[in-house]
Amino acid sequence: MAKINLRPWREELRHERQKEYLVMLAGVFIAAIAIWFFVSSAYSSVVDAQQNRNRFLESQGAGLDKKIAEIKELRDKKDQLLERMRLIQDLQGNRPVIVRIFDELARVLPDELFVESIKATGSAFALKGRSASNIQISNMMRNFDNSSWFVNPNLLGVRANKDGYSSFDMTIGLSRPQIGGE
Repeated sequence: MAKINLRPWREELRHERQKEYLVMLAGVFIAAIAIWFFVSSAYSSVVDAQQNRNRFLESQGAGLDKKIAEIKELRDKKDQLLERMRLIQDLQGNRPVIVRIFDELARVLPDELFVESIKATGSAFALKGRSASNIQISNMMRNFDNSSWFVNPNLLGVRANKDGYSSFDMTIGLSRPQIGGE
């Protein structure tokens, strides 16, 4: 007798293919989840490593900023100390100068000429005084011209007083002569 297959073979084949399809779909889904997990963990580890580097650089930058501030503060202190040293050296160097100026002033001023006030502004002096005659004032001007300590004498004015004296106002520049000229 002939074999007759009464089973619905097409349905079984379709059912088997459907099972194979579902198994393949589950395999692809599991593989996609595994790939997503590995990629996600790789990206998060790269991001974490970069964040760690950034934190390290920020901490190093903050340390360097502190050091820069300390260096700036030290430079400011150094500049202040150098300025103080320069001022002290100038004062030490100029200490005998005022004595020499007054000594030279006493030599330059003629007799019967009286200085009432001396005002120093920088390297210039303003003199106010009295004289018995205008000749003494002109002698004083010549003496200032010949002095190595004074330059540019400028007579601002002479006024005759009722007491027989003449009042005068003048300005003089200060010159520090060379050591051989002192």
